[in-house]
Amino acid sequence: MSQSGQGSNIQHWQDRVDLAAAFQWTAHLGLHEAVANHYSLAVNETGTKFLINPNQRHFSRIKASDMLELDADDPDVLNSPDAPDPTAWGLHASIHRHCPQARCIMHLHSKYATVLACLADSTLPPIDINTATFFNRYVIDHGFGGLAFEAEGERCARLLQDPKKKILIMGNHGVLVIGNSVADAFNRIYYFERAAETYISALRTGRELRILPDEIAEKTASEMDDYPGQAERHFAEIKAILDSKNSDYAS
Repeated sequence: MSQSGQGSNIQHWQDRVDLAAAFQWTAHLGLHEAVANHYSLAVNETGTKFLINPNQRHFSRIKASDMLELDADDPDVLNSPDAPDPTAWGLHASIHRHCPQARCIMHLHSKYATVLACLADSTLPPIDINTATFFNRYVIDHGFGGLAFEAEGERCARLLQDPKKKILIMGNHGVLVIGNSVADAFNRIYYFERAAETYISALRTGRELRILPDEIAEKTASEMDDYPGQAERHFAEIKAILDSKNSDYAS
């Protein structure tokens, strides 16, 4: 499926295919929210030109050929017939404009990450491998000011300047992750949701948590940072499963 000939005359075809696979698998896992939420991928060196999902399209129906290609420095796109969701523009264009390290950006209102974002203390303590993976690797946004239009996007971009911080826990909102590629970002957002689920489930027991010492949590996080090829293999398996189900993601 990923070698579809339909992409022969469309730029950045493999990037489009990867994004579409991420959308469809996110829907398969039930992490999406109706026709909201957005993923984007930079396609030029400076990161200002990027692919993003079309306005109000359900994740399960998004195909490679559906992607919009936008320029973060061209706000006139909001007046075009194929204009993106204005909140997608406000958040993603701002981050692509100011954070060149954010090659891929994924924003979800997934259940457990959003519950974590709604707690007065949205810290994620290291209580297992998945939670420890994110030790000292996220930033918490305490300044929610409404829908993610331009001002919110600019503020969020300022929170992502530390290259070590690749997860933004968006207080009262959801989660946003950045990555070097679709595979890298998807792996991160998948495991962050799993980590948040473990923590919220542990809180529900009402019992004392077994929290790892900082040095062990950092060691675990560093080991996961360097774990060879996990994100790429995870994503390759996702596409193989979609292909086996005759998904149309690569069309």
